[in-house]
Amino acid sequence: MLKILIIVTNTGMYASGRLETGLWLSELTHIYHAAKEKGYKITIASPKGGSVPVDPESLKRFTLDKISEKYWTDKSFRELLGNSHPLSDVIQKEYDLVYLTGGHGTMYDFPDDPTIQFIIKNHYEKGKKVAAICHGVGGLLNIKISNGEYLIKGKSITGFDWFEESIARRKREVPFNLEAAIKERGADLKKAFIPMTSNVVVDGNLITGQNPFSSKEMAKIVIKELDKQ
Repeated sequence: MLKILIIVTNTGMYASGRLETGLWLSELTHIYHAAKEKGYKITIASPKGGSVPVDPESLKRFTLDKISEKYWTDKSFRELLGNSHPLSDVIQKEYDLVYLTGGHGTMYDFPDDPTIQFIIKNHYEKGKKVAAICHGVGGLLNIKISNGEYLIKGKSITGFDWFEESIARRKREVPFNLEAAIKERGADLKKAFIPMTSNVVVDGNLITGQNPFSSKEMAKIVIKELDKQ
């Protein structure tokens, strides 16, 4: 049985204190649903453990798709989100995939988290698969592998771009420009031709999705890549 670790945020507010943020729900539900259907063992963990805030924007009619709505109305799933494992509990465990979910909350607690960095570096260097979607890609920014280089240097990846941040009206709220940071690390950023449309990029064992609209395709491609093992 394949084991996957899904990492989610604990941050529910922008630094300004004006707006709520958190996990973007579909970026968890689609991979969770696909993995559950395959019978994989799924662990949901966050930097601190416990409650996972969900971005209210991801619960609106336009963004709450059928799969996300199904899980959001499921009491047992909501309990899972209220009781995520702390990363310290899973740091020594082996997984076939580590998956970084998105949501603006991840911009605060993913990029500099030493446990996330340790887990992903370890798994990636063992030839295991690493996936990240949307703002969760920020969790890859500061990971250095054994040769001292950034993990994403020279890799083809994607992530929520700066124009999409304008569309989301969050440019003044976010702590940094994810697109610029990806490029600064020497990665080759692959953007969708049309903003806010699905885009998934696979480079070896690294799989990235651009935005919430990539959630469904991302889940499908991750499962396909895992099936190759």
